[in-house]
Amino acid sequence: MARYSFRLPDIGEGIAEAEIVAWHVKIGDRIEEDAQLADMMTDKATVEMESPVTGIVVELAGDVGDMVSIGSTLAVIETEGEGAVDEPPADTPVEEEIVAETPGAEEVSVAEVAPASAPTPAPTPTPAPAPVAAAVDHSRAVLASPAVRARAKDIGVDLGQIHAEGDRIRHSDLDAFLRYSGGQGYHAPGASRARGDEPVKVIGMRRKIAENMAASKRAIPHFTYVEEMDVTALEEMRADLNANRGGRPKLTMLPFLIVAICRTIPQFPMINARYDDEGGVVTRYGAVHLGMATQTDAGLMVPVIRDAQDKNVWQLASEITRLAEAARTGKAKVEELTGGTLTVTSLGPLGGIATTPVINRPEVAIIGPNKIVERPVFAKNPQGGDEIRRAKLMNLSISCDHRVVDGWDAASYVQALKKLIETPVLLFAD
Repeated sequence: MARYSFRLPDIGEGIAEAEIVAWHVKIGDRIEEDAQLADMMTDKATVEMESPVTGIVVELAGDVGDMVSIGSTLAVIETEGEGAVDEPPADTPVEEEIVAETPGAEEVSVAEVAPASAPTPAPTPTPAPAPVAAAVDHSRAVLASPAVRARAKDIGVDLGQIHAEGDRIRHSDLDAFLRYSGGQGYHAPGASRARGDEPVKVIGMRRKIAENMAASKRAIPHFTYVEEMDVTALEEMRADLNANRGGRPKLTMLPFLIVAICRTIPQFPMINARYDDEGGVVTRYGAVHLGMATQTDAGLMVPVIRDAQDKNVWQLASEITRLAEAARTGKAKVEELTGGTLTVTSLGPLGGIATTPVINRPEVAIIGPNKIVERPVFAKNPQGGDEIRRAKLMNLSISCDHRVVDGWDAASYVQALKKLIETPVLLFAD
């Protein structure tokens, strides 16, 4: 038998360590060559680690959530036969015995396994059952009428937990207990029981999100500007285009918003920028590499639409669908999750009245469209008089880095967006 030490390979430029987000084996498991061993997360992506050999897993680097340095041992696998293996460093102790874990049995080392010719063991005497402490009925130690006792028994309340205002527990004391202390032990017929507390370790994508959001709020002085937009005409145009789309993808509001964003950026280059804190340099980008915040089972990911300014609404719709699917299935490439210059975050029909999105550092702005609602609005008729009409309205939020973007600039940019959104024919004008 030989032991193979699998060391964490270099899984990305400039990556010094990675986090264990999932083990697909445990100590004692047999793993086949090329079978999945673990999932490791870097600052940029989750990478699947596969076993280079077949054998028995005898050592793992740590628990889920632990960090492992590049080049250090991730797992030790015992292989059959003899040959050159990558042994762990000399100063790393290696156990002489492999401990097998069998459910319901004590741990037995390989050295302690009895030979086939071992004598029949003597019968093991059956131990006497351990004494069981008698259940204590606190309700017997308190004074209460038979009616109160019967009611408490029916609803599962221990009278010993109730403080009596007088010399005995009354119905009013029981009512107060149920109202103010949550009625421990009480479950009304048909009511669902409260779930127990569940500690959840913050690991993987959730930890990266927490770290990035905390760093963004610490480092960036955010401010948010919100404007209401009338999207009635745009929604009519979108419906017409979808009705005649043929084999092309169905259009949502997002491709139109992206076109409007890209058309207004040249007038407001400070919006499409990155701020280097350490170097004190703001880089204003000519191309719009638009991040698209996407909710996945693993948490929030931001795939990037490259050169969004060069794409029409149909191309944008296809790219949005492709990237969102790649993010949700974990197939997004590292280059598809990095390099954004501006981000859009949309909660779709859950968009609420307004949002105050957190900037995707080191970008300096993030745009958040909200839910579309129908409301009556006052408007001018062709004759110049007032009229009330039905309109589809949407609030749009923008959060900006006040070190780079002034309030006037943010408001002016959103007003330019508003003009295009409310007069959608301008989105397609040269």
